[in-house]
Amino acid sequence: MSETKQAPTTATTVVKPPSATSSENRMEPSPLELDSPGRTKAKQILKQSTAASNMSHTTEALTIVVLGASGDLAKKKTYPSLLKLYLSGYLPSSCSIIGFARSDYSDESFRVRLGKILAGIGGSEGDEQLNSFLQLCSYCRGKAYDDPEAWTLVNSHASSIEASYEVANRVFYFAVPPDVFAAAGSAIKSKCMSKNGWNRMIIEKPFGRDSESSKLLGERLSRSFSEDQLYRIDHYLGKEVVQNFMVLRFGNIFLQPLWNRDYVKSVIITFKEDIGTNGRGGYFDNYGIIRDVMQNHLLQILSLVAMEPPVRVSGEGYANFVRDEKVKALRCIPPLKLDDVLLGQYVREGDEPGYLEDPTVPEGSICPTYCLAKFNVNNARWAGVPFIMKAGKALDKRKCEIRIQFKQPPGSSSMFESKIPLNELVIRVQPDDAIYIKMNVKT
Repeated sequence: MSETKQAPTTATTVVKPPSATSSENRMEPSPLELDSPGRTKAKQILKQSTAASNMSHTTEALTIVVLGASGDLAKKKTYPSLLKLYLSGYLPSSCSIIGFARSDYSDESFRVRLGKILAGIGGSEGDEQLNSFLQLCSYCRGKAYDDPEAWTLVNSHASSIEASYEVANRVFYFAVPPDVFAAAGSAIKSKCMSKNGWNRMIIEKPFGRDSESSKLLGERLSRSFSEDQLYRIDHYLGKEVVQNFMVLRFGNIFLQPLWNRDYVKSVIITFKEDIGTNGRGGYFDNYGIIRDVMQNHLLQILSLVAMEPPVRVSGEGYANFVRDEKVKALRCIPPLKLDDVLLGQYVREGDEPGYLEDPTVPEGSICPTYCLAKFNVNNARWAGVPFIMKAGKALDKRKCEIRIQFKQPPGSSSMFESKIPLNELVIRVQPDDAIYIKMNVKT
């Protein structure tokens, strides 16, 4: 009598990000489980409860100044995010948004440009309210980001809008290269600070080119601003799946015993873009793929995977606890050696030009557009587990994901005729964020 043997196949279980609260043995369905009108009503209630009209700062004027308003970061991230905040009701009615850059725009021509960029964001509702949002936006031009006369004009413009409010707060978003942070900050401190409210400086990565320049930048900014006025941000930490990661990791008991060197074979963090520099080679060539995404975005993700449980992940002071555990994990990583790194640069493929064919790239540049690096976290939890980080431009697809690969089950090599696939926990950051588990079952 013969026996038919079947090799195991891999099944994927999709896990949606958990909500902040859950209830057991619930007798009645949540509004979000009802029909479409019920879901719509629930969303409206949620929007109203978290709207700016219910927040204390809405009785105060708020001016948002976007430095580098005509640049790539402002176009792709800053203004679309501000529009989404507006559509969600998070911006107070007293809000005004002033763009500041060196490009030659009037208020009207800048609004026309923004309108083209923002069309379609937020769907039909966004398009209906786009003109109202654009009326909040204005533009000021300066000869340079440290132009004192230009910042005097920005201050006068902001003050005229804020005149009817007792308290006037200002946010300055630095969507500009780090080499102008300090000079622009000094000019703002001298000419454009609100005297009737708080002032906050939001600065994006990269913070310098290396440790020394980062330290110098910090020292120069601290001459103009106190620490509670400075907000150093990494926009990747605002992505929904990245924010959900700590709930996933620390809020599910079945993951706790698996999250260590005994069960994890490797951790792979991948970032891929399907476009090249597209005329931005002058900026990119100064930093390269390592400084552009690995040293900041991907290292933040690595630290979230590797860190020990913090004291708290919410509530008062939780950010300090999370930061401390991230730093502890990063201190366990020894400096990389050349053997740990693979560098590359994309070349022409079909009609797509290579990196060196971009006219904004310096001739003969050896700036890497691709990097693979292997990190070791030498502590009791992770010793011997490779953390592999991959990032590149002009690749086959756009993707960012975290892939936790688990070891083979003990004895599986002799138990099955063929090698069974590894179990994996995959956290896809973009596009189409998702969390899913790969496990083996019989066909």
